[in-house]
Amino acid sequence: MIDTLKHKGLRKQLVNVLIDKGIKDESVLKAIGNIPRHLFMDSSFLDHAYQDKAFPIAADQTISQPYTVAFQSELLQIKRGDKILEIGTGSGYQTAVLCELGARVYSIERQNELFKITSRFLPKLGYRAKKLIFGDGYKGLQEEAPFDGIIVTAGAPFVPKPLLKQLKVGARLVIPVGDDVQVMTMFTRKGPKEFEQEEFGEFRFVPLLEDKN
Repeated sequence: MIDTLKHKGLRKQLVNVLIDKGIKDESVLKAIGNIPRHLFMDSSFLDHAYQDKAFPIAADQTISQPYTVAFQSELLQIKRGDKILEIGTGSGYQTAVLCELGARVYSIERQNELFKITSRFLPKLGYRAKKLIFGDGYKGLQEEAPFDGIIVTAGAPFVPKPLLKQLKVGARLVIPVGDDVQVMTMFTRKGPKEFEQEEFGEFRFVPLLEDKN
């Protein structure tokens, strides 16, 4: 669990790359600059930890590209104390960013292997989600709804209706929608049955799978 001056310098360079790519939210940039991403990855990938790329992790999943993490986090417009639902805990890197932003994080992971690893690992770094859950992200987390924001970190072939229903009025769902290539899509809840939809270009994610526990 070593974080050296070299790592911190590489993170600073990564933050500059994200600024060049258009990330403007100072709190998101600060979070990326604070989190030791190399600790979330297999030691064989240490040299790549601060490149703006996705990399493989356990259970045939990936740790998302830092730009993607920053982009989704920026879209959510998180305020300190916001209650955020994350679908797809994965390595826990996005979870850590949400915690750095001051969110109260509820995160669901469907891969039991990853769930066990990340549940043990995140608290060691000082990132404590309100709840880490092993389960089906398509269903959301009705018992904790409504949420100030929901973030989906895997490609969804369609938008799960339970997630829309679990948003507060005024809250946002940020989700990559599509099969091979996904379009980053944001739904803002305007009323009980009214949603505004915006699209933000193409991204690539591992698939969000249903009922695979």
